[in-house]
Amino acid sequence: MSQFQPELAKFIDFRDKEACARVRAIRKEDITKHPCPTFNIRVIEDPEIFYGAFATDIVARIVRAREEGRRCVFILPVGPVPQYAVAADIINRLRIDCRHVVTFNMDEYADEEGQTAPSDWAGSFATAMWANLFGRIDPALRPLEENIHFPSTANIDRYSDMIVEATDGKGADCCYGGIGWCGHIAFWESSLGHNYASDEEWCQAKAQIVELTPMTIMQNALHSFGGDWSWVPPKAASIAPFDIVGAQYRSFWLDGACGPATNMSWQRFIARLVAHGPVTRFVPGSVLQTVPTDYTILGVVANDVEIDMT
Repeated sequence: MSQFQPELAKFIDFRDKEACARVRAIRKEDITKHPCPTFNIRVIEDPEIFYGAFATDIVARIVRAREEGRRCVFILPVGPVPQYAVAADIINRLRIDCRHVVTFNMDEYADEEGQTAPSDWAGSFATAMWANLFGRIDPALRPLEENIHFPSTANIDRYSDMIVEATDGKGADCCYGGIGWCGHIAFWESSLGHNYASDEEWCQAKAQIVELTPMTIMQNALHSFGGDWSWVPPKAASIAPFDIVGAQYRSFWLDGACGPATNMSWQRFIARLVAHGPVTRFVPGSVLQTVPTDYTILGVVANDVEIDMT
């Protein structure tokens, strides 16, 4: 067998080839094994069960906070998406009052000047969240509109502080999310690692307008813009490590299959690098290994990483 071993492409920020080879070799049956007892990895094979578990996690935290007579503060991603309709249906059927819920979305697209997309643009995350979650909840039950927050050009300089204030300094009840192709959480890109002298300094970074990496542009073109990379905005407003690490808990869900009728997944390698590679600011999601986190992987994503030329 040929030992062809080219260097990584120049735009890739994480450059440890040995670490890449090591995590690439992790078999599906071993992917849930991790030395950190607070980093909980599980695999759920069935998509319906996967999204149902995600929805149940959200609703359970809402109910628990109401029973305890306190606010429930979430940091929410725009994707994965299917769990939101399930959660809204549970809330409506069980008549769960969500007026104590405060949400902060992770991110929002921005143009080359750093101006965030208006909420009525079809590609905006605000549009997606209202279509998939908030707009599906009975108006008598949904969170108050003033408690539904999105990062924007106007508030990005204080967005991290807004989360702190809403939680009386305790951090969000839960930061939900997924993992991007470059290892990002929200739009906190791998390239931002170059802006900080140490991982410790990086962990204190707060929300800001960021430039998207080529990998993220292509990923988002693939799953949101019909493959049209010319349509994907070049920048975004994003939460930062301070918000992620500062949350009381983290619940991450990886469902990166290339459509329901395929065994292909763009997320297999990065799921492993984030969970089993070194903790480094050049793979932003790797910070999850250091804090209490549930890390749930859809079965097709957990499959072995192999070359497939068919």
